[in-house]
Amino acid sequence: MRTRIFAVLAVAVLAGGGLAYGTYNMMHSPQVQTVSMPTQPVVVASADLSLGAALRREDVTTVPFPAGKAPEGSFAKPEEVLERGLIVPVVKHEPILSAKLAPKEAGAGLPPVIPEGMRAVSVRVNEVIGVAGYVLPGSRVDVIATASPTTSAADTISKVVLANVLTLTAGTRIEQDQKEGKPVQVTVVTLAVTPEQAERLALASTEGKIQLALRNPLDQSAPATPGIKPAVLLGTVKGSTPAMTSAKAKPGQPVTVATTAPVMAMPTVEIIRGDKRATEVIK
Repeated sequence: MRTRIFAVLAVAVLAGGGLAYGTYNMMHSPQVQTVSMPTQPVVVASADLSLGAALRREDVTTVPFPAGKAPEGSFAKPEEVLERGLIVPVVKHEPILSAKLAPKEAGAGLPPVIPEGMRAVSVRVNEVIGVAGYVLPGSRVDVIATASPTTSAADTISKVVLANVLTLTAGTRIEQDQKEGKPVQVTVVTLAVTPEQAERLALASTEGKIQLALRNPLDQSAPATPGIKPAVLLGTVKGSTPAMTSAKAKPGQPVTVATTAPVMAMPTVEIIRGDKRATEVIK
């Protein structure tokens, strides 16, 4: 009889303890509620993509965005962007927007990248002319021309003829292998210029030598320099004082710099007649 009573008590204690432990856990465990939010697919880049690249299926993927929060101009299906060219570089996971793509009929490569009203002109460069490889697509440069209007080497002059010019490509391809920001040696640079500037650039590259001067993209000024001749450079003849005024370029627009020649000091001869001295200008 006593054994049966102890057995009933043991069962009661175990049942009460289990019930108390379960109640304690239920009271202290965090209440997790799963809320499902409606989403919509958005096409993004699956890798870093270069300017002018034609989008392939492996270049894009889709990620869920909260419904109604997708960027304006985004796409829901990869098929909507395939074979369209990029007019700006895109980084990995960046949404593909219509403003970053060339029209469907424009294709890919360089043509859709050229701004309206502009022309693409390529010039041959070497490591020095290309600023040691730091001239890359998207860079802004000034073009310095060195030429002589006559057959005399003494008339040779160096002058900034174009300022704030956009570089479309550097090298034989638009795609650039830029690892860790290291410079890339190039042999051809393509610049975006107006038709009139294209004529000046073609003449400068055929009649003389050109040099590219890399500039800060935030600097929109175009100083009116007088140019320099060998005699002025070596100090044998005094040149004119450089102009202090500068032309402001519209953001993103190249500037044609005036090419007026510097005023050169005329040679003179001092004539002594007895106690009188006179200076004559040789014309």
